[in-house]
Amino acid sequence: MSTGCSADDLPTFGVEEEFLLVDPHSGEPAPHNGAVAAEAERRGVDLQVELSSCQVETTSSVVSSSGRLGEELRELRRTAARAAEAVGVRLLALGLPPVTPSEFPVTDTPRYRKIGEQFGMVAHEQGICGCHVHVQVPDRSAAIHASNWLRPWLPTLLALSANSAIYRNSESGYASWRSVLWRRWPVAGAPPYFNSADEYDRTVRMLVDTGVILDTGMVYWDVRPSADFPTVEVRVADVAATVSDTVLLATLIRAAVMTAVDERPEGADRLPPAALRAAYWKAAHDGLAGDTLDLVHGRGAVPAREQLSALVHRVRPALDALGEYHHVVDELERVTTLGNGAMRQLRAFRERGDAMDVIAAAAEATLS
Repeated sequence: MSTGCSADDLPTFGVEEEFLLVDPHSGEPAPHNGAVAAEAERRGVDLQVELSSCQVETTSSVVSSSGRLGEELRELRRTAARAAEAVGVRLLALGLPPVTPSEFPVTDTPRYRKIGEQFGMVAHEQGICGCHVHVQVPDRSAAIHASNWLRPWLPTLLALSANSAIYRNSESGYASWRSVLWRRWPVAGAPPYFNSADEYDRTVRMLVDTGVILDTGMVYWDVRPSADFPTVEVRVADVAATVSDTVLLATLIRAAVMTAVDERPEGADRLPPAALRAAYWKAAHDGLAGDTLDLVHGRGAVPAREQLSALVHRVRPALDALGEYHHVVDELERVTTLGNGAMRQLRAFRERGDAMDVIAAAAEATLS
């Protein structure tokens, strides 16, 4: 197959990472994102505040290589962590806080206050951190095409990125409890199959006009065309424990989008909704350590690691064009050997059954 890109016009990409702020002594979420963002700005980095006041988000620049992305993400994490420390809190790359209050204060902006009022406890139990990968596409039609192609592979990417196993000072029973909580929003999880960008736009208008969502910014599907940039945004992942894990995820997504732009989705329009829902649940529950469903070939449960290898094989021409194939294979071997974020959390927690051990391990991994 062709990748649709010459060496001179490989698609650029970028990453947004959401982080938790916690009290360094109690481990409880710390509602100080405004102060941390102000301190980071003094240090030359713009942090975005999120719905929960215990969250901040970093945004990389548009880059053309995984190496450059890794350098930027490390510097952004370091600066954000120093800003948090200056305010007296700790920055963590975790999908959910291991120590949890009864509810999370909503950030005091007009839009977030309105979301809190309309969506009730879904908004007030929101301390959720994800990773969003933007990949350049030729146009919005290509973004919809990529979304359709990616649908069967989204559970596999979720299993790889799972990083929210500990919640309320106990094992959640899921590798990605974040993704289970996240899907309570009315427009979240896997996107529907769309025949065109016009159909997508009509659907979004209906959701806004009927009050199901307040605005287009609340289209929280795990893949969506960006409203502001010529990109497709893939939002399925927990925030990764380490920068290396983020770069691996982003590189795989970049290659998948390159492949998707060149091809017709393989039966994605015939993908049974129940099968996709089951695959999501299985990936969230088992993560990288267990099984997932092979939605592409219609098989039952297969090891998540086997399905990841199948994805790498599927997008290898794009990875070769990027010069990233061998690096991705090596990185997958590292993650499957050492464990992803969820597996790291469980190892730390099972030592003494203390969520503070998870927080300490996460703080170290965040800056590794």
